[in-house]
Amino acid sequence: MWINLHCVRAAPALSRRDFPAGFHFGTAASSYQYEGAATTGGRKASIWDEFAKIPGKIVDSTSGDVAIDQYHRFEDDIDLMVDLGTDAYRFSISWSRIFPDRKINPEGVAHYNRLIDRLIEKGITPFVTILHSDTPLALDEEYGSWLSPRIRKDFAEYAELCFSLFGDRVKNWITLNEPHLQANFAYIIGLLAPGRCSQEYPRGCAAGNSSTEAYLVVHNFLLAHAAAVGIYRSRFQHQGGSIGIAIDASWYEPLTSSRSDEEAAQRARDFEVGWILDPIFFGDYPDSMRRLVGDRLPRFSVEDKALVQGSLDFLGVNHYTTNYATTGLDFPLSLVGYYKDHNVRLLAQKDGVSLGPQVNGINVVPWGFEKLLGYIRVRYKNPRVFITENGISDAVDSLTNSSNLGDLTRINYISGYVDAMLTAIRKGSTIRGYFVWSLCDNWEWTNGFTWRYGLYYVDRHDNLTRYPKESAKWFKSFLAGKYYNTIAMLNSAAIK
Repeated sequence: MWINLHCVRAAPALSRRDFPAGFHFGTAASSYQYEGAATTGGRKASIWDEFAKIPGKIVDSTSGDVAIDQYHRFEDDIDLMVDLGTDAYRFSISWSRIFPDRKINPEGVAHYNRLIDRLIEKGITPFVTILHSDTPLALDEEYGSWLSPRIRKDFAEYAELCFSLFGDRVKNWITLNEPHLQANFAYIIGLLAPGRCSQEYPRGCAAGNSSTEAYLVVHNFLLAHAAAVGIYRSRFQHQGGSIGIAIDASWYEPLTSSRSDEEAAQRARDFEVGWILDPIFFGDYPDSMRRLVGDRLPRFSVEDKALVQGSLDFLGVNHYTTNYATTGLDFPLSLVGYYKDHNVRLLAQKDGVSLGPQVNGINVVPWGFEKLLGYIRVRYKNPRVFITENGISDAVDSLTNSSNLGDLTRINYISGYVDAMLTAIRKGSTIRGYFVWSLCDNWEWTNGFTWRYGLYYVDRHDNLTRYPKESAKWFKSFLAGKYYNTIAMLNSAAIK
């Protein structure tokens, strides 16, 4: 194992004991990436089942048909969580498994009852995401799913079913995962399912309008989210739970101190974080979006504004990286749309100096995480926050587990970001939990199995056997209250 010590910061001693009482530490997952059992127990197809079949869409030509088979192995995976010392698990429910064709599927319901009951039995708090990207294919084929206002009613009915079935035990609900990223990558550039884009984008999309569709999709995301929250608050919150949404949120640092770069960085924040949170906290999209997008940006009626504004009890933040921002485009583009609208170019270097080490497009910049949390604290009046995803993939994909178990880059990444989070807490941010992405290597969307984010290595050539990486051992020590020093760990590591 080769270690680049130049990529390692001198982390201060830190352990779980430094965090407030009741602070949750856990791992995160999603149904399509983990479960497998695609045709088992009455499950019907999602948009990802169909998209993964299209040649060239998935790097390694795999799918989530089997994924890492957590559907059959959840008890073993829960044992891994117990051994780690985590006290929470964030997972998603498969809409296509429990409510296909708008009919309850008892086998699917029974699976999640077993999963939830086992978690609670083992002292692990479930955090449940109602939809994590895998919209039922039938709804997409029937009316275009998130392109149509009809999705709001269907999603609300599905969410109500989840509350009624599991709300007696689930006290932490997340309506949607990463609405900005889903709209951007699925309806602008066509990278994610259902893979829609204008012909100018080189994705080979069969259909789409990159100028307008993403704005419609986010509008429907927000109104569907708000409808679900309204149902929960009026009919189920007496069960003692809370509900929120999980956003994707990078930090954008101005490339220089110029006014132009400061404005570019703020536009980047507006078109990512503000696109989702400003309607929820202030009742409308950011002023910059109203000005730059114009009539292509949907408007909220008086009734819609009242429904959306205030529609969360907590905020989930998925954070991975930081970029410099300046005015311009990352690639030539004549089409009017999101990228020309916000007109921001993202960079990883300034004057030849990198923001930080980079792994698979992720710049390792813990101070950017602290700045993001401070921004949320100030702009949105210090909401209650859970870090619902944070992690990094292995630098190389190898099918020999020995080369993937010594993941010191991941230890360095997580330790740095946890330290930055603690600094934000000490400055006043109301952060209540942290979830590593992810417990195990899993199926990473268009990257298939080539990107490995897990604390546990999954050997796809040996019955999907789980092996603890060095990061799992470190995280276990951290959660046990033991203090560590990253440099000391690296110096003592065996170099093979």
